[in-house]
Amino acid sequence: MENIENRLTKLALKGDQRAFAEIVELYKDKIYHLAYRMLNNRHEAEDVVQETFLRVYKNLDRYDQNQKFSTWIYRIGTNLCIDRLRKRKPTYSLDAEMNDQEGMDGYSMIPSDNRTPESETLISETQQIIYEAIESLPAKYKSVMVLRYLQDLSLQEISDVLGMPVTTIKTRVHRGREFLRKKLEPKL
Repeated sequence: MENIENRLTKLALKGDQRAFAEIVELYKDKIYHLAYRMLNNRHEAEDVVQETFLRVYKNLDRYDQNQKFSTWIYRIGTNLCIDRLRKRKPTYSLDAEMNDQEGMDGYSMIPSDNRTPESETLISETQQIIYEAIESLPAKYKSVMVLRYLQDLSLQEISDVLGMPVTTIKTRVHRGREFLRKKLEPKL
């Protein structure tokens, strides 16, 4: 993957539009899912994807080829999400979009091969409780928890994306988990 990224980046730097289009194809869904998990809003997530690629395009000449391209693009997307979260007024309600299951493709809390309507309802309710809890996290914990548990990045990758020491990331993951545990204990 890194070799493909390096090749595409070099071509895009030389003005190759097809190479940049391939970069967009490689990352658009990943950035969308990241943004959707952080913002819980389809329209805002779509905006973040567009803004991310606009910034990547404008700043491609600033990309340091010694770092992973994925780290750089995740950092841009995550920072855009954090900026949006900071501008929001605190709200603890779920967007209506959350109920239509969009953006939750394949992510279920209880793996099962023979789902019944009752088990689907239980999964949906459990997911809603968990997403409400994640939505209520302060931005500094929310970004780390989304990257760690929903995007499945390592602590080192999160450290690279957010530009923070791994020790800070570990602390935020721990505190985020504690925050979620306190929120979820009475509900689950």
